[in-house]
Amino acid sequence: MMKTTVKAIANRTIVPLYETPNHLTALSDEVLYGMTVHVEEFFSDRWCYITTEYLYHGYVSSDDLLILPDQTETWQKSHKMRVHWAYADVLSEPKVQGYCMQEIPRGGLICVPDPVHSDNGWLQVILADGRTGYMKEHFLGEIKTTDNRTESDIRHDVIETAMSYLGTQYRWGGKTPLGIDCSGLTSVSYLINGIFTFRDAKIMDGFPVKEIDFEDRKPGDLLYFKGHIALLTEKNRYIHSTGRSGSDGVVLNSLNPSDPDYREDLAEGILAVGSVFPLV
Repeated sequence: MMKTTVKAIANRTIVPLYETPNHLTALSDEVLYGMTVHVEEFFSDRWCYITTEYLYHGYVSSDDLLILPDQTETWQKSHKMRVHWAYADVLSEPKVQGYCMQEIPRGGLICVPDPVHSDNGWLQVILADGRTGYMKEHFLGEIKTTDNRTESDIRHDVIETAMSYLGTQYRWGGKTPLGIDCSGLTSVSYLINGIFTFRDAKIMDGFPVKEIDFEDRKPGDLLYFKGHIALLTEKNRYIHSTGRSGSDGVVLNSLNPSDPDYREDLAEGILAVGSVFPLV
C-alpha cells in the first residue's frame, strides 16, 4: 500500500465505487466519466482509495482511472461540457455511422475545443485520453453554476433534472439512468445544477443543506426519512427512488392522504426537511 494524493480522471462510462476493495461488496456510488477524483492511496492489487469532487470516499479499480498528471492537469483546465441526455455516444465521425468510441451518462463530462466547432448539429469533442470524436450538440450543455441564477430558477432546474430520471430502476449506490438510489437521485440532481450535497440520506455538516421547519418547505427542498431521502416537486408531492416492490425505482408520491399515490409509511416517517436555500 502506498499513500499519496494525486488527481485522476474517471476513464470509464461508470466507475463503480465500493465500500471495500472488493467487487463483491456493496456499491457505494458511481463516479461518472470525466469527473476528477483525488487518489489518496494505491494498493498492490490495483485498487485505490479515492475522494470525489463532492467529498465522497471509497475504493475503485485503478484500471478505471486515467492517472497521468499532465493529462489530468490539461483536462481540468480545458473547456468541458456536461452530458444532459440519458446516455450519449462519442462517435468517430460526425455522423451516426461512426463507431462508438465512448459512452457517457447524464452528468458525465467531456472536453470541447475552444472555440467550439459545430458541424451540422455535431460537436467535436476530446476524450480524457486525448482522442478526438464527435457528439450530438443537443446532448450537451454548459456546466452550470449558481452564478446569475435565481433561487426560483435553481429550484425549477433541480426538479426538472430529477424528473428526467423518472422510471429509472432502483440500484443501490447507482447514479445513472441505468439505475439509481434515493440519495443518488437527489445528489446528482443538485450536482448537475452546480451544488454539491451529501451523497447519503442525511444532513451532514460541511455541506449546504440545513434543516428547516416542515411548514417552510418548498419545491426543490429535501425530505429525510430513516435511511431514505426524497425531493419535493410541489409542497405535498415528491420524487424519489425506492426499492419498494411495485415501485422499484424513481416514482412520484404524495404527502396528501387523499391522493392515490399517498404513502402513509413515508408521510408519517419524516425525520427532517432540508434546504440549500438561501445560498451562502
